[in-house]
Amino acid sequence: MRAECSDISTELESWYATDNGLYLLAQTRLAIQHLLDTTFGYHILQLGVRTPHPLFQGSPIHHRIYSARNAADGVDLIARPDELPLDCDSVDTVIAHHCLEFAQHPQRALREIQRVLTPQGRLLLICFNPWSLKGIAARTSGALRHPLWSAYRPLSEGRLTDWLHLLGCEVQDSMHLYGVPVAGKGRMRGFLESADRFTVQHNLPLGGVFVLHATKQVAGVHPRRRLSLARPERLIGLVPKPSAAQSPAAPAPRDGVTYHRNNDTR
Repeated sequence: MRAECSDISTELESWYATDNGLYLLAQTRLAIQHLLDTTFGYHILQLGVRTPHPLFQGSPIHHRIYSARNAADGVDLIARPDELPLDCDSVDTVIAHHCLEFAQHPQRALREIQRVLTPQGRLLLICFNPWSLKGIAARTSGALRHPLWSAYRPLSEGRLTDWLHLLGCEVQDSMHLYGVPVAGKGRMRGFLESADRFTVQHNLPLGGVFVLHATKQVAGVHPRRRLSLARPERLIGLVPKPSAAQSPAAPAPRDGVTYHRNNDTR
């Protein structure tokens, strides 16, 4: 299973290194920048596709965590999306970049993302749109046993919206990108890029990728879990808290805050 996940991640990263992938990555970064500009807090987490330039680079939040399944340059946290070693209600913003439609258990992964998100925290879900030219091409390639697209499990915007509502998250808006896949060079490419910009400006639901912007409305009640890990692990508490007060006989603590690791085991 670990080797299979590694292969899928590698294939997806390779696709984003192509001309079309780089074009889509630039369009995605541009589309979510206005949301990141107004996102504040202590911590921002990006999950999913590993790229040389993370999508959260334009965020004013200074503590940025890049999580991936495998160790690599720039990766801060090695974890699966459905088993995040982070404390409940501890991350202010989560960017989930294609980490649901290639997951074995997408509902479990989404529930785990909701668990670590703070109340009123922001969630940006970036997924391929199954009802688009790109989605049809992906499913066709999957039927032909392509190593990447055979692992693709289509998730529609409506289904994800229903799941988010069940988890106590409210969808604020959605954006549709990559309505016309670009190809070729010269005038042909210029024409296709113009057509794609038209679909994006009018937010036509034909985009090959959609971005769901949701907020977590209430703090979840999450029972302690025992995860199937090789060794006992602890949930990492990210929220800065004041140091515990000491007895009058002890020396006074220094000013400042410390990051606490939760002592409860998974």
